[in-house]
Amino acid sequence: MSRNRLFGSLCAMVFLANFARVVFAPLVGEFIDEFTIREGTAGLVVTLAWLGSASPRIPTGWVLTRTSRVRVVVVSGAMLTIGALGVALAPDVPALMLAAFVVGSASGVYFVAANPFVSELFPDRVGRVMGIHGMASQLSAVIAAPVVTVTLWYDWRYAFYGLAVAAALTTVLVVVLARRTDLPDAGRGDTDFFGGARSEWRIIVAGVVLVGVTAFVWQGLFNFYELYMIDKGLPPATARNLLTVIFAAGVPAFIVSGEIADRLPNVPYILGIVTAFLVSVVLAVLASGLVAVVLASVLVGFSVHMLFPAGDTYLLGSLPDESRASAYAVYSAGMMTTQAAGSWVVGEAIEAGASYDAVFLVSAAVLAVLVTVYAALNAVGRVPGGAAHV
Repeated sequence: MSRNRLFGSLCAMVFLANFARVVFAPLVGEFIDEFTIREGTAGLVVTLAWLGSASPRIPTGWVLTRTSRVRVVVVSGAMLTIGALGVALAPDVPALMLAAFVVGSASGVYFVAANPFVSELFPDRVGRVMGIHGMASQLSAVIAAPVVTVTLWYDWRYAFYGLAVAAALTTVLVVVLARRTDLPDAGRGDTDFFGGARSEWRIIVAGVVLVGVTAFVWQGLFNFYELYMIDKGLPPATARNLLTVIFAAGVPAFIVSGEIADRLPNVPYILGIVTAFLVSVVLAVLASGLVAVVLASVLVGFSVHMLFPAGDTYLLGSLPDESRASAYAVYSAGMMTTQAAGSWVVGEAIEAGASYDAVFLVSAAVLAVLVTVYAALNAVGRVPGGAAHV
């Protein structure tokens, strides 16, 4: 029961850490208006939040070979509190960019410490607990657009003041519950960061390319989804609420995907998910009329969010105790760095005159090539890891 309670506090923390990243997407238009910037700069603000999430992951992996997972999670909570206050108080674009980077960094520190920790708390149910943990993260994405809608009646900065208070309280809760919990010692042999990462470089590269490139496309899509739907002719309020539809569709996807990932060979399963996602992107481009757009949005949200628990189960379930945190940190940094540029690339392409339809169709084509290459490599046994845990 004590581990379950600590796990509950970690679910609260991941809710806040992910909210801090995704809340920037429905604020892109607000940033453009308030700070008098264009799409490329607004996209860069979002990219900096995600680059911030990528940047501390390797250093955090090294720190985890020297101290406990819980201490690093607590540090991430403190960083999230400070970063959220920075966004709320930002007077100009440079300050906003810096604060967005700090907020993103807090989430990066959290995920590198917490994901291996969660898998070690419940080693016989890795897929299931990663699915629940991911669902908690996803619930924050569901409420991001409605929270922005409400705060815009007053001031969008209130969303970040609230985030700062919630992060501070949740950090205290994690400290209290961790002191009362019998913690696992599975990661205590992981003391050689570079050696651990080097020994698992094949699965790290495999995961970074497969999950990172897919997430790159997802980043570019969801951070400009509101503006894309407005470009399709939908009213602004409807376009913003479609983000909620996408993220709501992802809530059951985490649970479903986590359960399936415990039962199937992970690589073919992930390739199936990526295929479903690229098809959903094409359908979103081709859709016209509100009903068709909503259905395509549901498919986009459900398919892409199945990827994340499947990817984490693939890595965390395949890595041994003595290198899990080190190798996962390097994978996580590479994957996040790859995906972080998605919104900036899309913003620059749109600013240069490309249409949203063209950008997203090219993205889907890239994913089709990726799936084809990985399927061929997997058929000849060249993709490491990924056996089901049954």
